[in-house]
Amino acid sequence: MSDVLLECDSIVKVFPGVRALDGVGLTMTAGSVHALLGENGAGKSTLIKVITGVHTPDDGRLLRRGEEIHLRSPLDATRAGIGVVHQERNLIPGFSVAENITLQNPPSRRGLVDRDAMTAPAERCLAELGLDLDPHRPVRELSVAQQQLVEIAKALYTESQVLLLDEPTASLSPQEAEHLFDVVRRLKERGTCVVFVSHKLEEVFAICDTVTVLRDGRSVLESAPLSDYVQDDVVTLMVGRQHSVTDMTPRTVDPTARPALSLSGLNTAAGHRDVSLDIRPGEIVGLYGLVGAGRSELVKAVLGLDRVTGGEIRVDGEPARIRSPREALHTYGIGYLTENRKEEGVFLEQPIVRNITVTVWKKLARFLGDISSRAEKDVAQDLVDRLGIRVSGLAQNAGELSGGNQQKVSLAKWLAAETRLLVVDEPTVGVDVRTKHAFHELIWELARGGLPILLISSDLTEMITLADRVLVMADHRIRGEVPNDHDYDNMSGQIIRIIHDRAHPAAAASNGTP
Repeated sequence: MSDVLLECDSIVKVFPGVRALDGVGLTMTAGSVHALLGENGAGKSTLIKVITGVHTPDDGRLLRRGEEIHLRSPLDATRAGIGVVHQERNLIPGFSVAENITLQNPPSRRGLVDRDAMTAPAERCLAELGLDLDPHRPVRELSVAQQQLVEIAKALYTESQVLLLDEPTASLSPQEAEHLFDVVRRLKERGTCVVFVSHKLEEVFAICDTVTVLRDGRSVLESAPLSDYVQDDVVTLMVGRQHSVTDMTPRTVDPTARPALSLSGLNTAAGHRDVSLDIRPGEIVGLYGLVGAGRSELVKAVLGLDRVTGGEIRVDGEPARIRSPREALHTYGIGYLTENRKEEGVFLEQPIVRNITVTVWKKLARFLGDISSRAEKDVAQDLVDRLGIRVSGLAQNAGELSGGNQQKVSLAKWLAAETRLLVVDEPTVGVDVRTKHAFHELIWELARGGLPILLISSDLTEMITLADRVLVMADHRIRGEVPNDHDYDNMSGQIIRIIHDRAHPAAAASNGTP
């Protein structure tokens, strides 16, 4: 019989006007990797908060090895052997790696924190993850991917029997994600139950053996063997119906049209060398590469956020020298949907109407410079309706929206400005299956209407779904180009070969590199 470490029995959680959890069950057994799936709003985050002591259930029970427990705080959960790595990082930037890892239970000597004694346990956790990091290095100096792994090392330090991973690969490259999966497998072998929350179903099927699906606060599938299901089955359980990208309206690209954007032999202060690419009207050009390949940094140089040291940028056939994102937008019509929506994409404490119209205030200003609130509302409401943004009203703060709706608000401001070229950087990180599908349709329709789009995505399935051509980056150079036939096996094989073999013929032919 399975060794049940923790069990959620008919958990109910009610907030004012919302029944977030309605009799949810979840059984966590030793030596298993349990997928917890559902769309945004299905109740996953609330259930995680109940399991980790952030919320107290209004009904139902939490059972630890068959005995009912009452968790009144996250510290209670830690003491009960429950660890969690949240999607939003929870590290102290000014503290060292070792200080962050041992923060919940720092070693002490004579009643004082012993910083020297932090090093050994931190190194042990880092070694278990195969992470070569200086434990004395400040966390603020780490990359996003490294910070994510420090979060996991922090959870390992508490020796949790149940470890919840909430979108753990959202900021990781495929290689880093596979490294994480190796760690998860080792945890499974030593008897840990890992609860794995991800919108990337290919990852779920690669690493998990058990699955629970939530929809509208209820368990529609509870602690079932994942091997009994295929991806389409799980998607149907999550959203209530099947979704497919194959029914999107066909579109074509004129290969002889003048490029909307051309980079020729571009060099940057960030380290790019001899980068050349063209994007034509109505074309979606994908830029794919591992974390650190230089994709986002290339775009930021084009937008004037980093220095271009050589080569040429042309917009609509004319030479362009772009000194700032403001100039990129107002002079050249280039919009940039950033990957960091919470810090760069939206103003969380500002109403939706202001977030959407911020790019067109100058256009909406009247004679004396004041802005017509009626004009603002008309622009914002039109885009809210067009993009299907779920809001209670235009005065609602953007920070109150789900991640997917925040991303739509961020996109809306660029559409309001009638951009002539759109850069889309990691558009669907951390959003649910239904929202991802809606975003794919939206990007596709914008391109079908003639808008050229440069798509940066670490989601290979997304890239193969949307792009007309995929440019593969490594070490701040374009190493190859693959025309997209939308056959995942064929495309993924070609792309990964280019990344890992710079002598591959496709790389050499495309970019003239040895």
